[in-house]
Amino acid sequence: MVESWVGSMSRLLPRAIREGGHEFTFLTRDLHHYLRAAPEGTAHPLLGARHVLTAETNETDALTDFAARAHETLRFTGVITSCDYYLPAAARIAARLGLPGPSAEAVENACRKDATRRILAEAGLPGPEFAVCEEWAETAAAAREIGYPLVLKPVDLCAGMYVRRVDDEAALAVAYHALAGFPVNARGRRRAPVVLLEELLDGPEVSVETVSFGGTAHIVGVTDKSVGAAPAFVETGHMFPAALTPADGAAARDTALYALKALGLDNVVAHTEIKLTSRGPRVVEINPRPAGNRITELVRHVTGIDLAAAAVEVALGRAPDLRPRSTGLRSAAIGFLLPDTEGELESIDGADALRTEPGLLEVQLADPGRVVKAADSNNDYLGHLMAGDPDGPGARDRVAALLSGLRPRVATR
Repeated sequence: MVESWVGSMSRLLPRAIREGGHEFTFLTRDLHHYLRAAPEGTAHPLLGARHVLTAETNETDALTDFAARAHETLRFTGVITSCDYYLPAAARIAARLGLPGPSAEAVENACRKDATRRILAEAGLPGPEFAVCEEWAETAAAAREIGYPLVLKPVDLCAGMYVRRVDDEAALAVAYHALAGFPVNARGRRRAPVVLLEELLDGPEVSVETVSFGGTAHIVGVTDKSVGAAPAFVETGHMFPAALTPADGAAARDTALYALKALGLDNVVAHTEIKLTSRGPRVVEINPRPAGNRITELVRHVTGIDLAAAAVEVALGRAPDLRPRSTGLRSAAIGFLLPDTEGELESIDGADALRTEPGLLEVQLADPGRVVKAADSNNDYLGHLMAGDPDGPGARDRVAALLSGLRPRVATR
């Protein structure tokens, strides 16, 4: 395992490895990055690794050489990561060691939003009008040509960081210079010094969860998404399966399959985000790894399919078990609690009453004393809750009703 997110997948992936009867070696440049994320008094699940090796994971060529030398002794059987920033490195290591895995080129193109746009356009898949720019003058000129409103994105960040809706040149300048002031990501990797401008797409957004193996992409299902905190695009909730018309569901699934084929992605669990616009489906982005934000758990609660376990099996070159099983739930949803002000969290009113509600699948809320700011990415949540519906697509409404009873109390600093 080459690095990891510190969120839910840092727990789900080690669990899937262990439950599959396997062990793993963990490669990281900074173990303390994970130790700081462990709840007080508990060991981080990544410390369940058989070996923990320190290497400069931000230098792919050197890392690949290091992994090859370690392979001579430890004899790895697969290479995996949950962190977007290291997906290309994991694919290159697998190729170097002769182990199963997706095409490194395909993964690199999927992890670069500008490359994805170019390849999908060349394949004839309809998408938003877009431009890739570096200097401010070039960016402003491209924005005028595309027309406002539009979306400014970094090409190589995650969790919605610095993705902004801009309605005029003044807003574009603010977004452009804010992104320029973040030249190195949270893992110490230098960002590509370009921005992606895209036509603003209308309509609801969904994601298609797939597992590709041996040349065939299997659709596990479609998840819906709600977004808030404008002009940022912060995910505020999800439901699986999405409550779609048969036509919209088919359009989303077909578009995802076409996009995966165009990129050449195989032997990978993928999470493809799609807007169902008034002009038809449009790909937002393709993530060559299991979905984040606990979507994999929504899928598991409804279908019994464990996408973390599927990722492990695919990394080992094995066909995963994707047979749905009865779980007693027809839908499952998650909602996130977002701060809207800056300060120190004193309490979350309504939390005690919430924990006594029947049928909740998960409740996780931030502890008092946490320093917060108004949410502008998926990294800023104050917690989440998850619930299911055994009778139909009512899970989202139940979660929304329960979330409405929570009131973060923040002391301004």
